[in-house]
Amino acid sequence: MDEALIRSLTPGVLTVLVRRGADFAAAEDAVQDALVEAVRGWPDDPPRDPKGWLVTVAWRRFLDAARADTARRRREDRVEEEPPPGPAPDVDDTLQLYFLCAHPSLTPSSAVALTLRAVGGLTTRQIARAYLVPEATMAQRISRAKRTVSGVRFDRPGDVATVLRVLYLVFNEGYSGDVDLAAEAIRLTRQLAASVDHPEVAGLLALMLLHHARRAARTAPDGSLVPLAEQDRGRWDTASIAEGVRILQAALARDRLGEFQAQAAIAALHADAPTAGETDWVQIVEWYDELARLTDNPVVRLNRAVAVGEADGPRAGLAALAALDEALPRHTAVAAYLHERDGDLDTAARLYAEAAHKAPDLAERDHLTRQAARLNSRRR
Repeated sequence: MDEALIRSLTPGVLTVLVRRGADFAAAEDAVQDALVEAVRGWPDDPPRDPKGWLVTVAWRRFLDAARADTARRRREDRVEEEPPPGPAPDVDDTLQLYFLCAHPSLTPSSAVALTLRAVGGLTTRQIARAYLVPEATMAQRISRAKRTVSGVRFDRPGDVATVLRVLYLVFNEGYSGDVDLAAEAIRLTRQLAASVDHPEVAGLLALMLLHHARRAARTAPDGSLVPLAEQDRGRWDTASIAEGVRILQAALARDRLGEFQAQAAIAALHADAPTAGETDWVQIVEWYDELARLTDNPVVRLNRAVAVGEADGPRAGLAALAALDEALPRHTAVAAYLHERDGDLDTAARLYAEAAHKAPDLAERDHLTRQAARLNSRRR
């Protein structure tokens, strides 16, 4: 059936729709829709009654359009009848989300992993790196945590200790990783400190402020890392240091020592030294001893080995390092530094190069590569 025949039926179909009560403009639109469908479908499957087919399809199109128009008008009328919006309360529920994700039905480690993923916005790879476990292992842990809380009512918030752990890891990722969350972690920890009278909350806030105070000096203009001993201390934020020390002193005075207070005490000793050479490494080693007693964390013992090397000489530091697992992240970099301090430049250069291959991010890899190149050029 050709297109001319289809169009010849238009006036009659239009007349039928108008007689049925359709206004002319809407009827014309409906008939045009029916004609388009006829042109597409009739060559392959022509109807027995072409005019009847067009009337049926056009009437359906008209009814559909009329219903849609009526529904639209009703929606517009409801919007007009609504009262004008009032001022919305300025409420930040982020910290509450941290507590809810730290659900009592989860183990602390699973609660932290789930919160970092769901609320903190960290990737599974970033969380795995913070926990020193393979990415696949962390993915399984997060999946198990999700299954555990599926169908569970989030009406029992988790404890402060778990939330502190989450905030600390979020800050660490923001401070040294590729997602800038440090300021947000400090903001939330301030909120928590204002609402909870807990010395470890104060200890964590002090630790964050003392670390964050050095942030501007941690990188050179080209983005390369600047080691603590080489940082321009004039660029440190003295106001944040003063606030951190003040908060720490008040927390320590309560004689309820925890790991965050101990870490903050170490950071405060670094901040208090006018120059790297004036750092009180003996006290720092003592605080690392306290921290190791509180946590039994291998990373703490690794950092303690560096402090021992500064306080008692590189040979003592290497002896402390020898007791640790060589697979520990940054173990090779620490060994390279202590060997360089001990004058063994060949071993140090080789270990710096090896550590560069193991580095978790590009900035650290570049820094270690430069260290190896520096020693190799000195040996020539």
